[in-house]
Amino acid sequence: MTLAGRKFVTMVVLGTAATVAGAQSLDFETFRMRVEPIFLQKRAGHARCVVCHSASNSAFRLQPIDKGATAWTEEQSRRNFESVSRLVKPGDPDASRFLIHPLSPEAGGDKFHGGGRQFASKDDPDWQILAAWVRGK
Repeated sequence: MTLAGRKFVTMVVLGTAATVAGAQSLDFETFRMRVEPIFLQKRAGHARCVVCHSASNSAFRLQPIDKGATAWTEEQSRRNFESVSRLVKPGDPDASRFLIHPLSPEAGGDKFHGGGRQFASKDDPDWQILAAWVRGK
């Protein structure tokens, strides 16, 4: 194999390892304890995330919460985790649709979010919690 070929193989292997390591940085327990409660919070001027995202067919799909429950079961949380994980680039909140879509366009968010601007800026404490989870912290 030529030197250029070896360098290419090394780059592919390292890139794959980085992808696997990044995917492993999304922690389910942190998601369940810190991220999911945000989906249930009532934010001034907005519906709770769970209201729209458990009844829609959007990419961000939450499990409906059981009648009378205040949290999801572990199985429901695992499904939520899978749904949200597809919208996240581990380690990079600014490249994660999950964080950019509900963010105000003035703060770097998408132009349209049917649920309004859940986060006026990246300084919002809840946005910071989501970003920390994506970063693996």
